[in-house]
Amino acid sequence: MTDYEQARLSTLRRLNILDTSPSESFDRITRMASQLFDLPIAAVSLSDADRQWFKSRVGVDHREIPRDRACCGEVSDTSEVLVVNDLMESEHYRTGTLAESGIRFYAGAPLTTRDGYTLGAMCVLGHEPREITEHEKAILGDLAAMVMAQIDLQHAVGRVDATTGLPNHLQFIEDFQDLEIDNPGGACHALCVELLDYSQAGALHQALGPGYVREVIRSAATVLHETLGDRGRVYYTGPGQFMCLDAGNEATVMTHALRIHEALASSNRDGTSPFMVRPAIGLAPFTLGTHKPDSVLRMTLSASRDARAAENPTGLYSCQSDESHQRRFSLIASFSEALEAPDQLRLVFQPRVDVRSGACVGAEALIRWQHGELGNVSPAEFIPLVENTPMARSLSDWVLREAIAQAGIWFRERRGLRVSINIAAVNLEEHDFTERVLAYLSQQGLPVSAIELELTESGLIGNGRVARKQLDALIDAGIEIAIDDFGTGYSSLAYLQEIPAHVVKVDRSFVDGIEGHKRGQILVRSMIEMAHALGYRVVAEGVETREGLAFLQSLDCDEVQGYLFARPLEKQEFEGWLAAEGGRPAASP
Repeated sequence: MTDYEQARLSTLRRLNILDTSPSESFDRITRMASQLFDLPIAAVSLSDADRQWFKSRVGVDHREIPRDRACCGEVSDTSEVLVVNDLMESEHYRTGTLAESGIRFYAGAPLTTRDGYTLGAMCVLGHEPREITEHEKAILGDLAAMVMAQIDLQHAVGRVDATTGLPNHLQFIEDFQDLEIDNPGGACHALCVELLDYSQAGALHQALGPGYVREVIRSAATVLHETLGDRGRVYYTGPGQFMCLDAGNEATVMTHALRIHEALASSNRDGTSPFMVRPAIGLAPFTLGTHKPDSVLRMTLSASRDARAAENPTGLYSCQSDESHQRRFSLIASFSEALEAPDQLRLVFQPRVDVRSGACVGAEALIRWQHGELGNVSPAEFIPLVENTPMARSLSDWVLREAIAQAGIWFRERRGLRVSINIAAVNLEEHDFTERVLAYLSQQGLPVSAIELELTESGLIGNGRVARKQLDALIDAGIEIAIDDFGTGYSSLAYLQEIPAHVVKVDRSFVDGIEGHKRGQILVRSMIEMAHALGYRVVAEGVETREGLAFLQSLDCDEVQGYLFARPLEKQEFEGWLAAEGGRPAASP
């Protein structure tokens, strides 16, 4: 079954008209069709998975026939008017149920929903071969449209939001399309009023209950009606989201938007509500006939999100900002494919050098993504996106397997390197995380000392019971934990005594330019001294100058990494660097 057919059947079932009682509203149209075409048989035929079911029929005793070799089934498949002048002349239909029952002529027009799914056909049939004119085809199409209008009318309750009493998303789409027909090429603005942001709505639901949130939304709907007056119809299109269309110019529409914002923001300043509404309004100009309604909805929502992020009352749609949003979603959508592709994801390795001996003692494994269409995608861009999706597990699992496999190769070559692997805080919420890490090590025949796991400060501090249990299990197994980006997450260093870790990695923002920055030197000195006093080894990231290295040596920093020694290198380049340099600073830092 195709995706379209599956979606079509889902739409048909959602309308709840299959296997329902006869309805005079449909029978009236069927009788009209029979009379207009002077034919004995007419029907409103709905195409189920394996049958044609008649919602209304004239001149037919049975309620359904098999869909196989049924003309209405072809109408559903093609979404086009079908005329068969003589079924007995058709190799396909001459052996079908209709022909076998004496039907010779068939004409059917598609019953198509506004979102493009054909439910069946408005059809007329006769016992004699017949021709049909273009005018008659148009009449049949009009009758099909009347059937669909009746279906829409019966489901009008599905076009009204129960909380606000406002027309909903489906009604917005219908009105939008009607406006395109009435005024093609006309300039227009869409306004999206986002009453609450997602985090705010969730907190309100939890603290005050859904009834309170409904009352806030209902009150906002009233305010919008009073503020807009006759200027436009207001729609409720999503959780806490209202839409309206305005044909004014940009300055006029912006004035209206600001008036709406002020009215909503001041609607509960009398102190009767414990919550102050903080709306954000997005505006998007468009030309009727050039944008789909859902595209306009998305554009205005993007503008309202930009307004909220900038803490502005209103925001005008920005193509550049929208492209950025779409790029983020595109990256998330294509990352699962990257995980399966053999040539998109890879690891590079940056050396870690022992300060005292000058030898390379390890390497940090860093992921890189060569997207098939977008080219190189920075890990700073895609990792935060992926870590907020269910793919966070797959991402870390891929890195773990690849890094441990490489550690296994170097271990068997007796290179004496420990591979440092970055994991996300969310990975610690996985009940089997420690078990998987140990299993990967066992598959490679590696001791736990062959790897080190890096987590950020926030990942180590802001963990729950399951995460702490996993962290304790890793440490009990002998796996060393490093605090990555140290100094950037929490202002107090007192939490160090609570963290079950072994290594502190001083963030590069403190190390960069340290040779000429006295206050920075004091900070780094304090970090290293405190970390050492608490029993941690210290790694300084971002070392780029010999002067900076000399300062870190004077503080007894344990390890360093940075461009002074090498950038992150491909595996072969890393091995070449290791053979040539072995940890010595580059000739030209």
